[in-house]
Amino acid sequence: MARFDTAVGRYVYITVDNIEYRVYFEESGNGIPLVMQHTAGADGRQWRHLLEDVEFQRDLHLIAYDLPYHGKSVPPENVEWWRHEYRLTKQFLMKFVLAFSETLGLESPVYMGSSIGGHLATDLALHHPDKFRAIIGLEAGTYTPGGYADQWHHPRISNEYKASAMYGLMSPSSPEKYRRETAWVYSQGAPPVFKGDLYYYSVDHDLRETAEQIDTARTPLYLLTGEYDWATSPEDSQALARRIKGARFSAMRKLGHFPASEDPVRFREYIAPVLAEICAANR
Repeated sequence: MARFDTAVGRYVYITVDNIEYRVYFEESGNGIPLVMQHTAGADGRQWRHLLEDVEFQRDLHLIAYDLPYHGKSVPPENVEWWRHEYRLTKQFLMKFVLAFSETLGLESPVYMGSSIGGHLATDLALHHPDKFRAIIGLEAGTYTPGGYADQWHHPRISNEYKASAMYGLMSPSSPEKYRRETAWVYSQGAPPVFKGDLYYYSVDHDLRETAEQIDTARTPLYLLTGEYDWATSPEDSQALARRIKGARFSAMRKLGHFPASEDPVRFREYIAPVLAEICAANR
């Protein structure tokens, strides 16, 4: 007898700035839509454990996508993308999430993202709060300069180097099998993508002058950051949360930069109460 996951994958066509993208996503469950954004240079596989959680499936429609150029979402057919440097911007990322949700007909979804997705959580909370019923940012910070560097796309630097660097961002107590899997996903990204994603992470995302403008009365905002994350530390995230009236912050002990994939059991201890609170407020 064959054994299957409950998540189902398919493609949808998303148009952003008059360019059509063939986007891969996986989904499971029924209920409040929860769209999940992966980290820089990775893809939706980071959310596979959450997608298979039967308790979450009862109340949530869980959706994890691969950004264009990531994972199974290959570059668009209708532009000569190879003639231009790949660079992820805040405006494109926000437009993409809004277009993805609108195309799928998601009614007031919850948004959750990690790393670049965590930064995006706060940008969405600032610029598009009324599009979401709640927003969750994992490993989110005010401003994280220094990451956008040529070493991440260089003919003498292999994807294995990128994977080993990401391995060092995880908690030493996270299960070895999941730390290795998280790094493995990084070894498979297209060469220019990680550096290009870090343009948003380290340059285009900047809340130093605008964090106080985020209105959590319009959309609840939850920030959670792993204890061992040195890219965006818990102190960084907590400092951001203190500037946003009503933001909720939690430091996740014994977790690093990739909580959902590096230790899904421990991550569940932190995210389950947040999701339960969101679901209860929307019954």
